[in-house]
Amino acid sequence: MQIDAAVCRTTGGPLTLETLELSEPRDDEILVRVVGTGICHTDIGMCEAPNRVPKPIVLGHEGAGVVEKVGRRVLKVKPGDHVVMSFNSCGHCSSCSRGDVAYCQNLNDSNFSGGRTDGSTAFSKGDEAIHSHFFNQSAFATYALCSERNVVPIRKDFPLELAGPLGCGFQTGAGAVINSLRVPAGSAIGIFGVGSVGLAAVMAAKASGAGAIVAVDTTQSRLDLAKELGATHVINALEQDTFSVVRSIAPDGMDYALDTSGNIEVIREAVDNLAVRGICGLIATAKGADMRANVLQMVLGARSVRGIHQGDSVPERFIPQMIEMYMRGEFPFDKLVKFYGLSEINSAIADMHSGTTIKPIIIMAPQSSG
Repeated sequence: MQIDAAVCRTTGGPLTLETLELSEPRDDEILVRVVGTGICHTDIGMCEAPNRVPKPIVLGHEGAGVVEKVGRRVLKVKPGDHVVMSFNSCGHCSSCSRGDVAYCQNLNDSNFSGGRTDGSTAFSKGDEAIHSHFFNQSAFATYALCSERNVVPIRKDFPLELAGPLGCGFQTGAGAVINSLRVPAGSAIGIFGVGSVGLAAVMAAKASGAGAIVAVDTTQSRLDLAKELGATHVINALEQDTFSVVRSIAPDGMDYALDTSGNIEVIREAVDNLAVRGICGLIATAKGADMRANVLQMVLGARSVRGIHQGDSVPERFIPQMIEMYMRGEFPFDKLVKFYGLSEINSAIADMHSGTTIKPIIIMAPQSSG
């Protein structure tokens, strides 16, 4: 079938809007008519990285839509179901076998190879192969193929155009608080960086009953929104001595710190300002940078630092949980989003880069931004 898609052809270049051919779903695949797809910094990173994914490729990994057709071996969903597409996992490694799908040992092959596991791609343009199956979806397109491993059916009374970012960005931030750190009521948490992931963490911390929720950023408008969404304290790192303020709020240290900035100096100071048995969770990769820690301080205070991927989420459980939180008014992530049409995708990326928009969502039907 013919579809419209945004194609990444050159490293660092704009996405090009093209008409492609999409192959029929295989026996284990699901054809989804995409309604909306969130833009994540990972998409931008893949555009800018020369060797991270093969090009040309259709990116997009926060897609939501309606099931159009299923392969004969698919039992999880049926045509007409509303679904969110999340990250993919292999299902057979030791991590997947124990339920730690966010730490699948074949994560790279399952999400970043640019095709199916047999090396084939679902997209073509004439005789040219276009790489597909980014996060097993490639959802910057009007239609996408996924599988039972990464599709999550959701309730039909939920606004489908909002649902895509639940599959990655919001899942990561909220999951870090609820699943990874398991922040209890009354505790103190510092959240460093309040973009879409950090703001999701703020909302989750409020829903968890945290006593002190300290949001740190360098953009005042984001801090204002963090305050609206549940932060008890906000710190503008350009105007205040961040950790002096943190110590005045939590003299014995933070019970939890969550870094979304990837700034090594911020991470180091956050670890230094943990309470006894405090935990610092790391979400941003810091581009693989090394970090140092005071071992004596870690040992005597039983402090720890841990990496967090995808909020330790099992998407088929956690995405419906976030939707229920939204329906109860506990997770108003709609305040973070702005809608763009597919033809506006490069403007949406630019707005995300500049900070004008926190979470852009591309609506596949023609629509003006607003």
